[in-house]
Amino acid sequence: MSSPAPKSPEVSDKSKKYDRQIRLWGEHGQQALESAQVCLINATCLGTEILKGIVLPGIGGFTIVDGRVVTEEDVGSNFFLEPSSVGQSRAQCCSHLLQELNPDVNGDYVDENVDSLLVNNPEFFKNFDLVVGTALSEKTIVILSNKLWDLNIPFLVCRSVGFIASARLQVREHCIVESHPDNRQTDLRLEEPFPALIEHFESVPLSPKIPWLIVLYKFLKDWAKDKPHSIPKNYKEKSELRELIRGGMEKDEENYEEAIKAVNSSFSGGRASGSVRKLLEDPQCLNLKKESKPFWILVRALKDFEANEGKGWLPLPGILPDMTAETAFYIALQNVYRNQALADADAIYRRVQHLLKEVNLPCDVITEKDVRQFCREAANIAVIRGTKIADEYDKSYKCPAFGDCLEVPGTLIEHYVALRAMERFHSEHGCLPVEVETDTARLKNLSGKLFAEASISSSLSDELAHELCRYGGAEIHSVSSFMGGCVAQEIIKIITRQFRPINNTFIYNAIKCETATYEL
Repeated sequence: MSSPAPKSPEVSDKSKKYDRQIRLWGEHGQQALESAQVCLINATCLGTEILKGIVLPGIGGFTIVDGRVVTEEDVGSNFFLEPSSVGQSRAQCCSHLLQELNPDVNGDYVDENVDSLLVNNPEFFKNFDLVVGTALSEKTIVILSNKLWDLNIPFLVCRSVGFIASARLQVREHCIVESHPDNRQTDLRLEEPFPALIEHFESVPLSPKIPWLIVLYKFLKDWAKDKPHSIPKNYKEKSELRELIRGGMEKDEENYEEAIKAVNSSFSGGRASGSVRKLLEDPQCLNLKKESKPFWILVRALKDFEANEGKGWLPLPGILPDMTAETAFYIALQNVYRNQALADADAIYRRVQHLLKEVNLPCDVITEKDVRQFCREAANIAVIRGTKIADEYDKSYKCPAFGDCLEVPGTLIEHYVALRAMERFHSEHGCLPVEVETDTARLKNLSGKLFAEASISSSLSDELAHELCRYGGAEIHSVSSFMGGCVAQEIIKIITRQFRPINNTFIYNAIKCETATYEL
């Protein structure tokens, strides 16, 4: 057999360029990023900082929609503008300098106000995977929110004023396969080993050379002889098992020590958690149709597998933690888990093919690779169902979380109200609050109306209202830069469908270096 051809220089150079991030979200995550198109409305300082955070890791392309020309104020805060840019198209200038950050990315711009674009070309936003808006008016936010909600396109509304910034994510339904939980539960099946695993465990004698998992199994088997259950259920029983292992040590053997430490974390994996169980019983899973997302077809196959071949278990991920052992012993054990994981994935793949046929979808909609990846992450899949931003601007809208948060002194939800009041001020007066002496009272009055609409007996603090008026709507680059990095991170989460994005409002107070997330 001839040896495989080496990778082309272009591919290897690209892998080298993005190596660190590929380690984080994988080749498939990078491919999703490179296939995505993002639209930014208004090339403000915050807007360009957001784009910077997705251009550098290699977003497929971006388009800036902005009908304004560059002013001296823009140059003072936006690092993607130069003094010579004053008077020129802000969208064009920012697009040009952002593209210089990464030649792999395609940049474009539309030198037109978003409101006129919505009138002249209402289908424009269908071409994007995600839309970000900065410095938008109330009216525009509501129109875009309704339109993008109907199109099922994620929408991020971001603001940066002085030392305060916020981001609000609108996503109708976001399905996550790779949620990357902080405390991942390892599925080792010690509670109910499958036949091939029992055979392997029994065939390997105790020694300092074997993986700790085999040590733990053998002592667990001895411990369970006079017990009504096969695994320790409480601290006392786990302590008994640890002492039993310790008593079997002839000297300081590292694999025995690892087995003792693993007693607390080696059980209870492999079963559907409460959150996963909700997805298995979700109407989207139970009532599949041709329009169903591939994610829900996979979830339905998972449900059927658990009830049949799995006998109450999720598919085995086939991933083992690191263990001190001779390489041959570790690889042999790893192969046992890997083979069972492949068998489980094959069973789910067959079920997926059957389900695709039932709903009249092509068999290649979901590949074997997709199924194997899903099976590895099945215990941690998640779905986020968001709310529509436009609803928050409806006077009849009531959000229980909104009132609950405001009842707690010192929460950043007050800053959200302040920014909303500033938007209302702009809608009613045609400008942002800039006169501290006169506009502070106006801003407080508007915030009072917002509180009243939410049936909350509260008011904006004098200090916060004064601060907003003192800012005069100006952006501070360091604040926008920090917020831009945070928002870019959320965009990458949404596009790669990895990690959990915010749900749904993020607020930053740079004065006290505080951040908070609220579900409104």
